[in-house]
Amino acid sequence: MAHVVTQACCGDASCVFACPVNAIHPTPDEDDFGLAEMLYIDPVSCVDCGACVGACPVGAIVPDTKLQEQQLPFVDVNALFHLGAGREHPSQAPVAPVLAKVPGELRVAIVGSGPAALYAADELLKRPDVEVNVFERLPTPHGLVRAGVAPDHQSTKSIDGLFRQIEDQPGFDYVLNVEVGTDLTHADLAEHHHAVVYATGASQDRSLGIPGEQLPGSGTATAFVAWYNGHPDHADQQIDLSAERAVIVGNGNVALDVARILATDPARLETTDIAEHALEALRGSRVREVVVLGRRGAAQAAFTLPELIGLLGRDDIDVTVEGTDLTEVVDDVVVGQKLSALRAAAARPARPGNRRIVLRFTSSPVEILGEEAVTGVRVVRNRVVERGGALLAEPTEDSEVIETGLVLRSIGYRGVALADMPFDERAGVVPNVRGRVDGIRGAYAVGWIKRGASGFIGTNKSCAHETVEHLVADFNAGLLAEPVGSRRDLAALVRERRPGAIDVDGWRAIDRAERQGGAQQGRPRRKLTRFDELLDASRPAPRPRRRLRGLARR
Repeated sequence: MAHVVTQACCGDASCVFACPVNAIHPTPDEDDFGLAEMLYIDPVSCVDCGACVGACPVGAIVPDTKLQEQQLPFVDVNALFHLGAGREHPSQAPVAPVLAKVPGELRVAIVGSGPAALYAADELLKRPDVEVNVFERLPTPHGLVRAGVAPDHQSTKSIDGLFRQIEDQPGFDYVLNVEVGTDLTHADLAEHHHAVVYATGASQDRSLGIPGEQLPGSGTATAFVAWYNGHPDHADQQIDLSAERAVIVGNGNVALDVARILATDPARLETTDIAEHALEALRGSRVREVVVLGRRGAAQAAFTLPELIGLLGRDDIDVTVEGTDLTEVVDDVVVGQKLSALRAAAARPARPGNRRIVLRFTSSPVEILGEEAVTGVRVVRNRVVERGGALLAEPTEDSEVIETGLVLRSIGYRGVALADMPFDERAGVVPNVRGRVDGIRGAYAVGWIKRGASGFIGTNKSCAHETVEHLVADFNAGLLAEPVGSRRDLAALVRERRPGAIDVDGWRAIDRAERQGGAQQGRPRRKLTRFDELLDASRPAPRPRRRLRGLARR
């Protein structure tokens, strides 16, 4: 086999269109890129040209001769997905058509600055005479790539290089440190743009709904992730790491991230972009074991195969498996690979000195214990039963108490209602039809606020394409209202409402300051984690500005 897709795969499919022989697919029997957790290279079709390597925005594709030891399992994973596929693919990957825009200026506001927002901006800027203003509450962009991806996944974070290319396109600008719904309203944006695209994600955690959930020491994985990634809203958060055991409820990729960071020797994190306050706290951590609870069996685990393989490849962390049948026969290739990997992990002897992650299945918390702070969590054993075609967790009378001082829940996320926008409380999304917001002309949605908290970074690319195609179709059909206010009017309004707004050049100044600070310590960047630090860094000495930039001049 010539080239291999490895753990860092973001699934945005840039490699697919670079491949001259159409050898890269999400599954052997279908091309559903919107749901793929990673892509796979067919070892038979691959001609070893290397075109995919340059196209990958996160460096996830590696020649088989240059794989590191922990990446070797991905050789078999890639090959297995194409053995006996039984389906002929066309010689070239079909390219999604881009709807041409009729002549005339199109001005679009995007609310939110994460992957969905940036992919939407990129799709828009493929057309001529388009201006995109990206509004963001924080002084920094890039959403979960900056504040969600774990610091030991620097390859995944390298997608910010792609974002930089998008930001460099003529017609693009940021309006950071401005909150839509507080500083500006939807009506303000609509008055100065043909369309407004909401890309605000899903920032609200689902609750457990059990006694003790509000005790000190009980929190969310989302807040913990934001804390170690330097999100300014969480810079002063205090995390008690004095207990020897932590418990995480839920077993998706975020849960594995949190477990892995808690179980990692802080010395391994010193060369990452982890927030300084988090690194210092982890140096004093007494946590030696992290228990990850899943309510159903291993075959129904929410974590992805790449994340599991990456975790099991760590030589400094032991992984044990409890409460599940690893010999279960399954038809699904991905699930089969997960069970095989877990069997191998279960058979490994403990390594002296290693911290431990316990993947405990068929267990659910029913009460968090403690008076003034968390001291334990009571869990019940479940049996997995099939009802109506779905596999459900049914509690038994078998229960026990796990002693711990830290419980973090990671059981899913939902969107938050937006000012002046309709909202589906049950689904946690802005109601829409393929990106068009119900009942509001010129309003659109993309990413998690459009489809719910599902998919991966690259999923947003196809999601953005769909939304933007409909937006451009509406513009072509004359269905979008002409902006009343000019670009100059918008700039004046932003300065009046939010004098500290930051444009793309201000973000670049922050980026440079962080990278320069990191270089002095042998790190990719040293994150600024407080609003005043970020605002100060965004104000470099005056310099000539490029045309079409400077909407949010300070």
